Amino acid sequence: MEVLNSYLNDHLAGSVGALELLDRLIEVHKGRPIGKFFEGLRNEIHADQEELKGLLLKLEIKESTVRKAGAWIVEKLSRSTIDLEGDPGEANAGLFLAMEALVLGITGKRSLWRALHAASRAVPELARLDYSGLEKRAIEQCERVEAKRLELARSVFQTPE
Repeated sequence: MEVLNSYLNDHLAGSVGALELLDRLIEVHKGRPIGKFFEGLRNEIHADQEELKGLLLKLEIKESTVRKAGAWIVEKLSRSTIDLEGDPGEANAGLFLAMEALVLGITGKRSLWRALHAASRAVPELARLDYSGLEKRAIEQCERVEAKRLELARSVFQTPE
């Protein structure tokens, strides 16, 4: 059960980092269509986080405050790397990197749901969630973010004339 404890808490910490990043993106892009996009995504990721927290509670696994604090700190430190408020070209690069981080995180979340679904056949306590539905939502989230990221890639990697 220790491996499961660690695994679930790692993913919970990842969700904390994702929500922090989304809060920052919403703040920077407030009033723009991309800001609304991030608000919707944040709501979905928060709902996924609540599913994970509910599973931890049902399994009587304590949330790791150390891991969650670590994710919070990493997001704060990454702000200098992912400059979202610099000049327009750099801001697009920062937004591109932020979206890539989100794609990676959402892909990891999809892997979480798939692994828990597979394990639920052997560990009945895990058979409490709609893993197929959660995986489908992760796929949809990933596709939406990836489409925006690729759209940005054209401007970010464009060579100046």
